[in-house]
Amino acid sequence: MTSSSHTDAAGPLAGIRVIDLTHMLSGPYCTWLLGALGADVIKVERPRSGDFTRIIEPMVDDESLYFLSVNRNKRSLTLNLKDPKGKALLLKLAADADVLVENNRAGVMDRLGLGKDALAKVNPKLVYASISGFGQTGPYQHRAAFDVVVQALSGMMSVTGEPGGEPCRVGTSIGDIGASLFATIGILSALQKRHTTGRGEAVDVAMLDCQLALLENAVARTLNTDQQPRALGSRHPLIAPFQAFRTADRPLALCVDTNEQWKRMCRAMKLEHLLDDPRFPNGSRRNANHAQLEPILQEAFASRTREEWLQLFDEFDVPSSAINSVAEAIDDEQVRHREMVVEVPPGSGRKFVDVPIRWRDSEKPASRPAPRLGEHTASILAELGIAARDVEQLQAEGVV
Repeated sequence: MTSSSHTDAAGPLAGIRVIDLTHMLSGPYCTWLLGALGADVIKVERPRSGDFTRIIEPMVDDESLYFLSVNRNKRSLTLNLKDPKGKALLLKLAADADVLVENNRAGVMDRLGLGKDALAKVNPKLVYASISGFGQTGPYQHRAAFDVVVQALSGMMSVTGEPGGEPCRVGTSIGDIGASLFATIGILSALQKRHTTGRGEAVDVAMLDCQLALLENAVARTLNTDQQPRALGSRHPLIAPFQAFRTADRPLALCVDTNEQWKRMCRAMKLEHLLDDPRFPNGSRRNANHAQLEPILQEAFASRTREEWLQLFDEFDVPSSAINSVAEAIDDEQVRHREMVVEVPPGSGRKFVDVPIRWRDSEKPASRPAPRLGEHTASILAELGIAARDVEQLQAEGVV
């Protein structure tokens, strides 16, 4: 499979060039999103080996699904950044770029001579985004960090799992992806600021900081009350009923957030007597008396199947859902209607989740396949004015 050129790119970020010096997940997910929005993303990889994730199984046609998933919408350029010639080519590329994204430990890019200050000399308009475990400052700045490390350190694992059980990692890499999304927001805000100032900006995003931001009310309660957030399984710490329940066959999820929803739920379940129960007059009291409420509801849920309950709740406008597997979720009629699964490239049989953004008045940019290692090296260097014979010499020297 070969990726298409970027000359036909569309989308709100069309015309923005991004140098992608990232690897693994936190950086590539960010640059995948920028590319999906139309940016020309040039993924710079090590000659011969490339991104570490190119060898992570499972493989399809000798290509890693992990790599293919988060490196779509990019072009691949191989450069040895430890070689002076490779570094010079990177600086030449940066001179006409809009954004650079890297996700190394703090200090690595400065040691290579490719930090923010060095690149600002060749391009003062460059937005320079750094994603790291702990940020560019602080006592932990040089520590290595992976998803489970920041989930553990932030307290995220302490509020995930069943009550009284062992701390659990959230089932997806929220430590990486949270940082990716905040970095994307930071990059877009810096590009907007550049319209006013004419200058670039350094964007510093730490995975640990992002986990704390994602913990939202758990942090607020810890700071401002005597409550200690803890693992509650599928329950919400402030709202009840808001959790999974067993039915006569398969479980479902239920959310009752307002008193109006509570009244509708009681009518749907023929539990109208609970409306006058002094233990459950409002959300806070229902939450405080959850230990008494849950068994009542669980007994009622056991009388019907999941589909019967979901149909009733739909009729009474009570927020509820089946608890799907991933396979069931991607086959859901709503997901299919929104075309959230795309074949990349068309006809290849390879399917991935699409970017989850739609525009009313604009066409969604086409999703382009992840590049082969170094697939666009010659064409990108040609754009920089490097002759074909010189590219061959650089390849022979191991520079590209």
